[in-house]
Amino acid sequence: MPNIKSAKKRVKVIATKTLRNKAIKSELKTYVKKAQNAEENKAEDSTIDADVAIVGAGGAGMTAAITAAGEGKSVVILESQPMVGGNSVRATGGMNAGKTVYQDENEFGESAGVEKTLKTAAEKCADNETITALAKTVSEQWAEYQKNPTGYFDSVELMELDTMIGGKGINDPELVETLCANSADAIDWLDEHGITLHSVSSFGGASVKRIHRPVDAEGKTVSVGSYMIPLLEENCEKAGVQILLNTTANEILTDASGAAVGIKATGSTGETVTVNAKAVVLTTGGFGANLDMVVEYKPELKGFMTTNAAGAQGQGIEMATAVGADTVDMDQIQIHPTVEANTAALITEGLRGDGAVLINAEGKRFIDEVGTRDVVSAAEIAQTGSYSWLVVDQAMVDASSVIQGYIKKGYTVTGETYEELGKAMGVDEAAFAETMKTWNGYVEAKNDPDFGRTSFANPLDTAPYYAIKVTAGVHHTMGGLKINTNTEVLKADGSVIPGLFAAGEVTGGVHGANRLGGNAVADFTVFGRIAGKAASDYAA
Repeated sequence: MPNIKSAKKRVKVIATKTLRNKAIKSELKTYVKKAQNAEENKAEDSTIDADVAIVGAGGAGMTAAITAAGEGKSVVILESQPMVGGNSVRATGGMNAGKTVYQDENEFGESAGVEKTLKTAAEKCADNETITALAKTVSEQWAEYQKNPTGYFDSVELMELDTMIGGKGINDPELVETLCANSADAIDWLDEHGITLHSVSSFGGASVKRIHRPVDAEGKTVSVGSYMIPLLEENCEKAGVQILLNTTANEILTDASGAAVGIKATGSTGETVTVNAKAVVLTTGGFGANLDMVVEYKPELKGFMTTNAAGAQGQGIEMATAVGADTVDMDQIQIHPTVEANTAALITEGLRGDGAVLINAEGKRFIDEVGTRDVVSAAEIAQTGSYSWLVVDQAMVDASSVIQGYIKKGYTVTGETYEELGKAMGVDEAAFAETMKTWNGYVEAKNDPDFGRTSFANPLDTAPYYAIKVTAGVHHTMGGLKINTNTEVLKADGSVIPGLFAAGEVTGGVHGANRLGGNAVADFTVFGRIAGKAASDYAA
């Protein structure tokens, strides 16, 4: 909203040229009135002193805040949106964590997945020293496990290997190691704060069952973001964290030495809010909602829809680069293959992990559904119309409140038989029915000779059947601020910007060229905790 002085000036200039246009004159008077009201209702500028200032109230920001408050620090979070959550609240799947006690509650049946990963490492990644070294370690672990197959097989190194292969080997190995080595402890930390992620299942790009998900009182899977965010907010309130909503950070304040010493922001009525702090943590998310910025770094994504929350505009990256921060992998932008074709709503990858299949316009499967997102998306885009149908059955619906939500929102078509569903989908009914019967046989045999899928659940043979029309959309920006394993923000020469820390999607290097599903929640939890502790130590 303009100030009253500029509004009156604009009116004078325009009205002089349009004296006879009553409609324009009326509109201009309204414009002046609004400006006057804004000026009159504008809150006073304010200054707040805190030990730690955090920008962004998503998963990473609130995790960092809880951690810092637990260290006895005063914490202020600035959030541009009218509510907390950011992109984190939109997370639908779960959190990857390697070698947890909750994995051991599952029967191990993913030998083919481990073998496939080791084969991929040997045949496609032999020139990558990090992947080769990890594969050697995992191969030794796998051999030992087979001698005495007790419990569920997984390891930190296998999670690292999956993450590095998924990221095309360009990930920062040290950040990946930090992510994976701290993932199991992060599950326990969440547990201590009343956030329970104990149900384990399969997800795209993972060799074994590693995705940890929440369930409701009936044991049905629920979306991880909508489950976690209210509980993180509750923990922030208990810890005395001050959260300023509708407060948009514009500038990182620095002292004469270049150290971060606070944030300058704009409040909801245009007032200036200054937070003086001993340490600053950026958790503003990526830039997936800023489609101009997306196209700037990856022109081929022009015209794609986005799954991102409105606040994911890249402002944290811009503020940090203004004070000398370096960036990495900015052109690495992930598209997700299961975005509801009409609304751009994200459809959880967990459905494919739990047994769903993707069907093209010809009524046929066309890809290993639990492959990495980049591979599945590329295959989907290559199909007729660049879309597909995600197919589930009633048994899956009964086990998932998430799917039930999709049905209530009108995302699905349905049929009592495969033929009826095929007709509702607008595909060849006979071809679709044959595809489903063939797939069910593959599930029973635990072998997919068509596309090499190694993750199987139950046959899709319980009527009625449901399908969601999906397409690819901009989902995650893997690039961002360059950080070290202590979440300190780095300059181009590798030196740190004193007092400035960052965690979550605002950073780059963790995910490389492609993020695995479930690694975003792991990312913001693991690195959010590290950032909160590091900022607290710096502010001591």
